[in-house]
Amino acid sequence: MPVRRVPAAATVVALGFALTACAGSSTKGSTAAAGSGGVAGASFASATSATAGGGMDTLIAAAKKEGTLNVIALPRDWTNYGELLDGFAAKYGLKINNANPDGSSADELTAITSLKSQSRAPDVVDVGQSFAISGAKDGLYAPYQVATWKDIPGTLKESTGLWTNDYGGYISIGCDTSKVKTCPTSLAALDDPAYKGKVALNGDPTKANAAFSAVWAAAVAKGGSLDDIKPGIALFKALKKAGIYVPVQASAATIQSGETPIVINWDYLNASEASALKAKGRTYSVAVPSDAKFAAYYAQAISKYAPHPAAARLWEEYLYSVEGQNGWLKGYGRPAELDALTTAKTINASYAAKLPPVSGTPTFPTSDQVTAAKAIVTQDWANAVK
Repeated sequence: MPVRRVPAAATVVALGFALTACAGSSTKGSTAAAGSGGVAGASFASATSATAGGGMDTLIAAAKKEGTLNVIALPRDWTNYGELLDGFAAKYGLKINNANPDGSSADELTAITSLKSQSRAPDVVDVGQSFAISGAKDGLYAPYQVATWKDIPGTLKESTGLWTNDYGGYISIGCDTSKVKTCPTSLAALDDPAYKGKVALNGDPTKANAAFSAVWAAAVAKGGSLDDIKPGIALFKALKKAGIYVPVQASAATIQSGETPIVINWDYLNASEASALKAKGRTYSVAVPSDAKFAAYYAQAISKYAPHPAAARLWEEYLYSVEGQNGWLKGYGRPAELDALTTAKTINASYAAKLPPVSGTPTFPTSDQVTAAKAIVTQDWANAVK
């Protein structure tokens, strides 16, 4: 699961509050085309809004008739997704199938195409920005605009609703102080023998957006730019050669066991681990690198082949409601409607106050930069760290 697709000037507004506030199966075998929601003649397989399908009451009834929602690659400890999934299921009485919880954005798109004629296919995805862009280009998504569409900045959504940014954050350095004497506060500082065998990413940068963004942030730190990701690849090549970077996919389990004491990941994920370890009497520091303020979002999209089209759309309505947006905020993510929640005074101020502090100007790539950088990483990463 985001790399921002628009120029920094247009997107800073969406994360601006966070900067100042911190100075946090069904087995029927039917295809999506056949799924309609089936209530009062409404067909939610093609509805571009709740209103277009007959209204929220009709949408809720159609989703309950379907009875199931298929999601994919949503770890329960990722931006409070466990609580969001449970809240949605309890509120609407739907069964949720969460396939491959530890999967990558690439896995999500693969599942859409490989399972599109099956009832176990994903209804919705939560993917990194590059995968949101490529999935839309490949015709994998159905356009949909939630009821709070106007509260989402135009820079954070595809104009027809093929994808919509949901929550964002900053690449950060998480560090277990019981395993590391002096925790790094910059990405350039990772090239230190003291960190041998200690640095990890959240997956393969060619498949996992968090890892891809970490490499890009490293490029910025090492003199590269949004137009030049190669210095980031070069840094990890050097770290791998020195035995500093270990190709182990960092997770809650590897952090808690001490296997990956330094993790380059989104600040909301590292902050969540810090909270979990604090409860066990351990300290896990979180620092947004002094040499790279790389910020990005993930995006929601509804599969064009969703076997439960009404449930898919109801899930989106839930996520972009005040309840859903504050749910991500509780998980240290910066929700897309952060400014609107603040203006309406519906934001949970206690959650906002716990966001990891950030100073300086964040960096946001454009869609063209995302596409170019992704191509280079796909081409060069494997040879760099072999």
